[in-house]
Amino acid sequence: MFEVVGLFQPSFLAPARRRGEAAAFTFALLAMLVVAPALALAQPGWTLDPTASVLTYQSIKKNTIVETNKIRNISGTLSADGDARVMLDLNSVDTGVDLRNVRMRFLFFETFQYPTAEVTAKVDPAAFADLSSRRRMTAHIPFRLSLHGVEKELQADVVVTMVTDTMVSIASSIPVAVNAADFGLLPNIEKLQQAADVTNIVPTASVSFDFVFNAEGAAAPPAQAVAAAAPADAGPVATDASKASFSDEECLNRFDVLSRTGAIYFRSASARLDPQSKPLIDEVVNVVGKCPDLKVEVSGHTDSDGKAAANQALSQRRARAVADAIVAAGIPVGQITAVGYGEDKPVAPNDTARNKALNRRIEFSARRLVN
Repeated sequence: MFEVVGLFQPSFLAPARRRGEAAAFTFALLAMLVVAPALALAQPGWTLDPTASVLTYQSIKKNTIVETNKIRNISGTLSADGDARVMLDLNSVDTGVDLRNVRMRFLFFETFQYPTAEVTAKVDPAAFADLSSRRRMTAHIPFRLSLHGVEKELQADVVVTMVTDTMVSIASSIPVAVNAADFGLLPNIEKLQQAADVTNIVPTASVSFDFVFNAEGAAAPPAQAVAAAAPADAGPVATDASKASFSDEECLNRFDVLSRTGAIYFRSASARLDPQSKPLIDEVVNVVGKCPDLKVEVSGHTDSDGKAAANQALSQRRARAVADAIVAAGIPVGQITAVGYGEDKPVAPNDTARNKALNRRIEFSARRLVN
């Protein structure tokens, strides 16, 4: 979870001396992931500096264990007419551990379907008219967060600091609470708990940010100014999309987590893939293509309703349908195999509708190819 803030500048033309200050301040507010509207200067616009900006969120598990994660790849713009926008690349979530990163991406954020989050905002420019003289201000900023296909209005308290006349830093003065339930993410917390074998993940994250904005067209700021504005471990990171291949460990991490998403769908008692399955299958294809030395097994599983022989046949046909879709996307046929296990390998007792749904699944596993 996370969020952002941005801010608005005065809508009048300021003298050349104040131009960079007012604009910089405005963009800084935007950086805060609460994007803001108007640019009160003659500057053409402002751009978030991804090398000096960071957003973190804290979550709590087992009621007392606090974990801090980052969203590393952030971009933002503020146009001359005051439209502000900040984008968060959810595939750049950084927990410090690859397996945890993949769980957050595929199980919680479901990046195969919702790869980004967006923050937009419009702010009254009059509230910041004297930033150029004060150099540091606090503000209460409303913004709209788009996350996991849901939009919600939120608010943030921020500190805006003019680092230089063309550079502004915007940071949260207190963390912003983002509730999983507001964005349809409660089922995904359950998936995280099952995958990590932990309990009591608190369904609210505390989000903090520190963003830096630079005036477009301005000379590069002094290195010492950037260093002063940038928090530790700021800056973009490589994501899976930029990697040509994965290590064996990275491959196995991804197959294990993709198997837990529950995002491959069939019609009842049918092996016909529902179109809603395409985002996850596309993600599987991306991973398999970057694990060329591994042979991937697609396995089908059912609950215990009905006859065992019928369940085994159905699981085989479903596994075959997924394998065929992967091969049709360009993966060599020799790298993919399909196996149906029927009701023989349940992951939960077949005693409730929920548990039966967990047992009806497609899984992916891999082993090294033998020459």
